[in-house]
Amino acid sequence: MIARTGGPRHVRAMPAALKTKSKSAASAAIDPETIVADLLKHARKFGADSAEASLSFGESLSVEVRLGALESVERDESRSLALRAFIGKQQAAAAVSDVSAKGLKALAERVVAMAKMAPEDPYCGLLDGQYRAKTLKKLESADRVQPTAADLESQALACEAAALAVKGVTNSGGASASYSRAGRLYATSDGFLGRADGTNYSVGVSPIAEKDGQKERDYEYGSKRFLVDLESPEQIGVIAGQRAVARLGARKIATQTAAVIFEPRLAGRLLGPWLGAINGAAVARGVSFLKDKMGAQVFPAGFFVREDPFLKRGASSRAFDGEGGAVKARALVDDGHLTTWLLNSASARQLGLKPTGHATAGHGGPPGAGTSNLAVSTGAQDLAQMMKSLKKGVVVTEMFSPAFNANTGDWSVGFSGYWFEKGQRAFPVSEITVAGNMLEMYARLVTGSDAEDRGGLSIPSLMIDRMAIGGA
Repeated sequence: MIARTGGPRHVRAMPAALKTKSKSAASAAIDPETIVADLLKHARKFGADSAEASLSFGESLSVEVRLGALESVERDESRSLALRAFIGKQQAAAAVSDVSAKGLKALAERVVAMAKMAPEDPYCGLLDGQYRAKTLKKLESADRVQPTAADLESQALACEAAALAVKGVTNSGGASASYSRAGRLYATSDGFLGRADGTNYSVGVSPIAEKDGQKERDYEYGSKRFLVDLESPEQIGVIAGQRAVARLGARKIATQTAAVIFEPRLAGRLLGPWLGAINGAAVARGVSFLKDKMGAQVFPAGFFVREDPFLKRGASSRAFDGEGGAVKARALVDDGHLTTWLLNSASARQLGLKPTGHATAGHGGPPGAGTSNLAVSTGAQDLAQMMKSLKKGVVVTEMFSPAFNANTGDWSVGFSGYWFEKGQRAFPVSEITVAGNMLEMYARLVTGSDAEDRGGLSIPSLMIDRMAIGGA
């Protein structure tokens, strides 16, 4: 169900306390365990050797404002039931929204019939029981606060007002605030049953600054599992406004080789190719520039990337992976060395290795692979100190149109940011490109001390002492 409203509205004051509910509206009317159990029974009855079922449900509410007026309110409630069935080495999967007794039977009959006609996949099948999560830890991932549309409108308005109050900001691309709650029940025909629930609260704004006819736009946002952990709307608005103003007067620079620093907000994108390259599916297909680097030193000594699926209130915390597999805290990069691929059961079988607990939910298809909460080790210098240690260079604050060759690691991206000289910010830059090879770039990474936690990744500024910069 989606309801939208629009039109001018008066500013509403933030209430003293937000309303709470113990159950989401999307999940209150269903018995998840009975539904998935019945679906699995139907699958076996129609001829499946084994099967997995998942029921996902959620609700979300979002509000958008612009220049002090309400633009839209959107509410969404969803429920989806999925089945994947196996007959020997054949598999098929599908998802529906009908959870009636008739709908369950129809889904099972259709998926099993599809599996009987599917080509064989020698690596498909349920996760072997020895790799299942035996004890499911209780995670602090779901808040009880359920804001109203009026609450979210007040947050968005406060965020935008703070941005517009920054000197030099003359307009707004809009502000938004949202709330969501999602849950998933996963069960298999060999007896595994696990449930995951989580909430998310976010606020963001995109202000526009202007000077001498030039306009620049930037943004800032906050997103947390628990409302109390979210930065204040006013703080987010001020940062966004300051960032927009700082971009005024941007110019091009000459093509050259210089140091490049990626601020924490964007540094995670520099590690994106690494995460893709250690995905077991990519390694198995041979389309990874790291396919022969397991155990090798790819990053500098002293560089660590640690994973913690049980992190309190973590954005990507989980008690089990997408196949019901056991998860654990570990170092994915240990003192610069690669320690693991990200393996679900299928890629593990293909590579002749053990699953690593990195399967992601397929829900209507085969599982993928991905990580939980990641933290990159920090260095001794913050961004200002890193700039002072260099003669000149650029700090990247926005990236766009990346190009990446997964086989070779060659990478290039357009960016904007600001040029610095003698340790001081000189002027903003735009319409610039930076290019390099990921293996060479990773080997020279220097981490800052200014780590920020955004969406399950805690990462500081990342500096590379020399890179090819394309300019005017």
